[in-house]
Amino acid sequence: MTGRLTVEQIVSVDGYAAEPDGGIRFMQAAETGDPNDADQLAFLEHVDAILLGADTYRMFADYWPAADPAVEAVAEPINRLPKFVVSNALTDAPWGEGSVEILRGDGADSAAALKERFDGIVVWGSLTLADALFEAGLVDELRLRVLPVLIGAGRSFTPADLGERRLDLDRVVSLPSGVVSLRYVVR
Repeated sequence: MTGRLTVEQIVSVDGYAAEPDGGIRFMQAAETGDPNDADQLAFLEHVDAILLGADTYRMFADYWPAADPAVEAVAEPINRLPKFVVSNALTDAPWGEGSVEILRGDGADSAAALKERFDGIVVWGSLTLADALFEAGLVDELRLRVLPVLIGAGRSFTPADLGERRLDLDRVVSLPSGVVSLRYVVR
């Protein structure tokens, strides 16, 4: 039996995960929700590993190791869970007091191997990696955290040539900030 791989993306209402230049300023411009969101914490209880692309790893490693769990409850599981980064360029991947395992080669092959080792894997951001995982049919669940902001243009959270993929809506959570969290099961 293989594990469940979840891709979770923060997106604008018009479906973009990044601005045309690749930036994510829209995430700072919009209230991203409650850092102690009970739905997110419940999701993390079923995550056994975190898989990231190199750029997202760098952003996470700059922020999460120093995040205060008393302020952001998700910091504790994010820092505790084993982390993997797909990169053929990184030579090391420090994380707070420890490190992240670097996976070389093809991202889809690396993810498939992780699915054999872990029951629940989450990929956050990592758009190029997520594209490869969608194209390889490795994504079991899609979680979207939709921010109440329009940006007009940018980078979708799926590859342009993906084609049709049917999804079953599994859960919707609306936060007071206007953020809506959607969970879909990929058929």
